[in-house]
Amino acid sequence: MNSNNTPEHPAAKPQLNEIHTPVLLERSIELLGPAIEKPGAVLVDATLGMGGHAEAMLTRFPGLTLVGLDRDLDALAVAEERLKPFQGRIHLVHTVYDGILDALAGLGISEVQGILFDLGVSSMQLDQVERGFSYSKDAPLDMRMDSTSPLTAERILADYSEADLRRIFQEYGEEKLAGRYAKAIVEARTTTPFVRSAQLVEVITKVTPVAVQRMGHPAKRVFQALRIEVNQELAVLERAIPAAMEAVAVGGRIVSMAYQSLEDRIVKRMFAAASTSSAPAGLPVELPEHKPLFTLLIRGAELASDEEKAINPRATSVRLRAAERLRRAE
Repeated sequence: MNSNNTPEHPAAKPQLNEIHTPVLLERSIELLGPAIEKPGAVLVDATLGMGGHAEAMLTRFPGLTLVGLDRDLDALAVAEERLKPFQGRIHLVHTVYDGILDALAGLGISEVQGILFDLGVSSMQLDQVERGFSYSKDAPLDMRMDSTSPLTAERILADYSEADLRRIFQEYGEEKLAGRYAKAIVEARTTTPFVRSAQLVEVITKVTPVAVQRMGHPAKRVFQALRIEVNQELAVLERAIPAAMEAVAVGGRIVSMAYQSLEDRIVKRMFAAASTSSAPAGLPVELPEHKPLFTLLIRGAELASDEEKAINPRATSVRLRAAERLRRAE
């Protein structure tokens, strides 16, 4: 769908003046600018959210066309309203970001000059209590980024085996007490099904040693793991990054901002592979077909400054990476 027929969604929309400040906005513009500043350039905001980064990019680069992707219908509705001044230069598409190539093909776009990923749960999703993303506020156990998806946290807690719960808590939450929490959940649900976040927090807290509780909220990693499982975030990202890199034109750039180590590792691994020569060890001369397809614009992951963290707490855990395409595969 394009910006003229993005469906309305019944949930309440936040006021535009309440929208949070985008993370690392100026740095994102600085990194993407050389690739998207020319008239006719196309930027894909693969995680459009409420359109903060998109609005700034469209304002800064008057010849830019933007393709905004998001799985969240509420976010698309807010972004559509926010980006009304740029009608004719925007295309908004309801899709998960691993659908980037299909979205571009549907718009007749073969390659793009820039791609931006701002990963993880959005400020709007956290602020809408009824969506159940936060362990600090009682709400239905939903956690869907896309309200049209069938899987919810409530279904996971009701249907998954103890072994599967332990696995997702370990893999997606990196939770050391995963086994203890999985066992407690399975025991508790035999008498009362989990339907609200406060129930889950109570069960987790009850079986968490006091010393561990002093180190942070005991439910934090479990909620992260459930959210990732509900939305299949890591599996989607594993598909999305290669697809996005395929869409980038020579001289084009891709920027990623991750907020937890599991996502950042995926981006790091794929950027590293694309920026490494494929020449066999000991080859005296690197043949053209073995030269890297991309070059890294940042060595390692870049963090937010202390000043930005103070202004925008969401930037505290961000890890920014960027790469530029050097050539197409032979």
